[in-house]
Amino acid sequence: MTNPARFPRIPFTALVLAAVAALLSALIGPAAAQAAPGESRPVYSYDHAIRESVWVDTRLDGDADGRTDRVAVDIVRPSEPARQGRRIPVIMDASPYYSCCGRGNESQKKTYDAHGRPVQFPLFYDNYFVPRGYATVLVDLAGTNRSDGCVDVGGRSDIQSAKAVVDWLGGRGRAYTARTGGRPVTADWSNGSTGMIGKSWDATIANGVAATGVKGLKTIVPIAGISSWYDYYFAKGAPLYDSGPDALAHAVDSPDAQKRCAAVQKKLVDGAPRSGDWTALWTERDYVRNAGKVRASVFLVHGMQDLNVRTRHAGQWWDALARHGVARKIWLSQTGHVDPFDYRRSDWVKTLHHWFDHYLLGYDNGIDRAPMADIERSPGVWSTDPQWPAPGTTATTLRPRAGQQPGVGVLGTQKAPQGTSETFTDDPRLSEADWASDIDRPTPAKAGFSTGPLRAPLRLSGSGSVTVTVTPSTSTAHLSAVLVDLGPDTIRNYGADGEGITTLDRRTCWGAGTKGDTGCFQETAADTEKVAHTVFSRGWADLGNYADPHKGRPLTPGKPYTLTLDLAATDHIVPAGHRLALIVAGTDAGLIDPPPSRPTLALDLSRTSARLPLTGGPAAFARATAHASAPGHPTAPLDGIAPPRSLSRMPGAQ
Repeated sequence: MTNPARFPRIPFTALVLAAVAALLSALIGPAAAQAAPGESRPVYSYDHAIRESVWVDTRLDGDADGRTDRVAVDIVRPSEPARQGRRIPVIMDASPYYSCCGRGNESQKKTYDAHGRPVQFPLFYDNYFVPRGYATVLVDLAGTNRSDGCVDVGGRSDIQSAKAVVDWLGGRGRAYTARTGGRPVTADWSNGSTGMIGKSWDATIANGVAATGVKGLKTIVPIAGISSWYDYYFAKGAPLYDSGPDALAHAVDSPDAQKRCAAVQKKLVDGAPRSGDWTALWTERDYVRNAGKVRASVFLVHGMQDLNVRTRHAGQWWDALARHGVARKIWLSQTGHVDPFDYRRSDWVKTLHHWFDHYLLGYDNGIDRAPMADIERSPGVWSTDPQWPAPGTTATTLRPRAGQQPGVGVLGTQKAPQGTSETFTDDPRLSEADWASDIDRPTPAKAGFSTGPLRAPLRLSGSGSVTVTVTPSTSTAHLSAVLVDLGPDTIRNYGADGEGITTLDRRTCWGAGTKGDTGCFQETAADTEKVAHTVFSRGWADLGNYADPHKGRPLTPGKPYTLTLDLAATDHIVPAGHRLALIVAGTDAGLIDPPPSRPTLALDLSRTSARLPLTGGPAAFARATAHASAPGHPTAPLDGIAPPRSLSRMPGAQ
């Protein structure tokens, strides 16, 4: 395949000749077209593409103005197929960010000419795929940019904003040439096959639309997407942010929507109490429960150090899709909240191209038979697996035991004697990096447990959990559990502004372009840091949710409670010579909010365990820890990467 970064500006006459060849391929049948060239080629003119806007009727009246809402849909599509009487598939990105915040590493926004026709489409999808015979469709969610209605943050209006467009593209909806009035428009150029893509909130909409089972949605590519909005704001009652969905809606509402959407804002406030209790609002925004309705294939992409849309979302969505036999593929990077275009650009474009060719054009290019999982092992170094979690992975129970110093214990398979405990006091000033740095020293804010240096590598692949029994000194308490790789490494600096990448001055072009939409983007490079420890999985909870993960209760000081913390999905190899550690503590500064009080908690070691996804199971752990020496006691702290003290409260607003 020609390197798209060197994609030439093809003269129009050459494009015409290529288009004739493409037409001949179409006339002699799809089998011949697939045999040669085997992938879609850039044979259509981007300069002469049709650029238009329509407003699709959502059939909802979210702003209660007495008429159904219309959402703005901007389209760029090659002109040649329509003249040939051929219909084409659609790549669609539905987003709330096209005017307020922008998309991609360069925060690109939609732009329009003096007549309101779209000029710039953010990202490379139009530049690359329109010449290859796809339409690119960008949808303003209800209440944003040029659309009617109100933002409801992942609820019925958000999802219907995009689903209505999929229906219209399949001939089942209504659209018009204007936001009000106008003449009806049909998508007679669409073949009814749609693929949705996007990062963060956009990815979330793709998940939600797929969970409706809508006809015609053939595939989705959710990049760092939310799978359940409750889990964006809470972890078993522990607040992850100091605001709720109402603040998010206000941030992306168009000026018109802010004037007319007070009732929707109130519903968001009332339906999302800061207590962390589950309500009907969260049920409506839980796409995992409807994974059985998904008809589309799913290419899931997530950063394992994403501290905005945390990897619990990827893990639970993936597991639910697997239970229902959904065709799927996964990329897991070592970045934070970053698009793969900005950390593995060439491979990403090639893989995405083949994915869409297979699921939207029907090419038998083998992408569905390729390894299911790509995992970043070190900055820029990737491995593949035929399935994910890795074959041979088994949930394995590990247990903490007391060591020779308070709070400095041992992690293994042997159960601690009954009556042994460790005590720590919540210190909201400290984060997981502080705890891990002092893993081998007694400190009052954490209880840490580690293996000795491993004799063989140990791989954790998938989602785990930690069950604790603790006795609090106050009526409220928050808990954190983290897994740590103790040993020197060079990793992506996910705590920095670029979350593992740095942006360079030079640009390369990925597809065709015009003056208003060049298709050229700034290159990036890995931003790395040398560390002595790496936190690679996390879980949090409010102890008040001990009896019900969906509802909190006041605690009785001095009474023991048992609670399970869900650890985020990961795929991490602890190398030989490194140690695996489990830390249990209170508030993880920067990642959860503290409780009203500062409790002291006694951790009952005999009733505490970690259930971890170990590749090779208990036998692999036994081999890795056989005859391992006891943990050492370094004189200096083990430096690592601290989580950002101020995380974005907007999923993917860049």
